[in-house]
Amino acid sequence: MKIKRDDRDVHFQYAKEIEEKLKNDTFAEWLGIELVEVGPGSAVAQMTISENMLNAHGTAHGAALFAIADFVFAVACNSYGKTSVGLSVNIGYLAACQSGDKITARAIEIKRNHRTSWYEVRVENDKELVAHVSALSYRKNEYFVGTEEG
Repeated sequence: MKIKRDDRDVHFQYAKEIEEKLKNDTFAEWLGIELVEVGPGSAVAQMTISENMLNAHGTAHGAALFAIADFVFAVACNSYGKTSVGLSVNIGYLAACQSGDKITARAIEIKRNHRTSWYEVRVENDKELVAHVSALSYRKNEYFVGTEEG
């Protein structure tokens, strides 16, 4: 018989192991994304826009902003130690960023049930909101941390 676990209990019991696993994202590392905070259903990360992240107009490429937003979404939806994958992401680009801008992305859980979870992500520089994201994830049955189910 499977024992139903409380997601928040799993998060707090395995917080360090979960954070270490989610930090092991080589693409995010390559972009210079720093994971600042992981909470139950939430995450914060920062990145500095570099010259090689600029588009033809000399502003931050949308893919760079999407990458940090997608990273905090992934961390937030996996923060309970249960494997979750993205189903849908909708991003709105609201303002331009320049080379040297330090951007911060914050993901918060809006709603979670057994199989899906919804998140809002805000990406900001030191002046304003530069991107807004709505994201949906699918929650698999398995845990990636040391629980009886995983």
